[in-house]
Amino acid sequence: MKVIYPGTFDPVTFGHIDIIERALKVFDEVVVAVVRAPSKDALFSFEERIDLVKAVVDSKRVSVDGFDGLIVEYARRRGINVLLRGLRMLSDFEYEFQMALTNRKLDSSIETMYLMTGEDHSYISSRLLKEVFVNGGDVSHFAPQTVIRAMENKLGR
Repeated sequence: MKVIYPGTFDPVTFGHIDIIERALKVFDEVVVAVVRAPSKDALFSFEERIDLVKAVVDSKRVSVDGFDGLIVEYARRRGINVLLRGLRMLSDFEYEFQMALTNRKLDSSIETMYLMTGEDHSYISSRLLKEVFVNGGDVSHFAPQTVIRAMENKLGR
């Protein structure tokens, strides 16, 4: 069975990687679907975000793709009826629940499943990673060196 793990991944973090690795214990294939036009300003371009995910995920059972528009339409085009979302903290649940109900209303054949991020990564978010980096903090516990180097190239340091 395949699952789609959608997101902005701006940039990909150890939390994202944790969800992908744990999803591989449940699903035969994970499609990491990077949204082209996020609702927030992205640090990395669409192509850069796809390339960074490809660079840090090493499994033949993971594919990385990009999409525009609604995730339910992308899932329908791919013939995949399960979406995977990661939950870090209780505060994530309200937003994720609202999104799942909206997606279900748009296409009742698509289910949303959740994985709790491992406790070692539950505090990590792309937003915090960027904030700590910009303010000179050590982000080696937040993301792989490939991502950190890309941030250095993009933002200087």
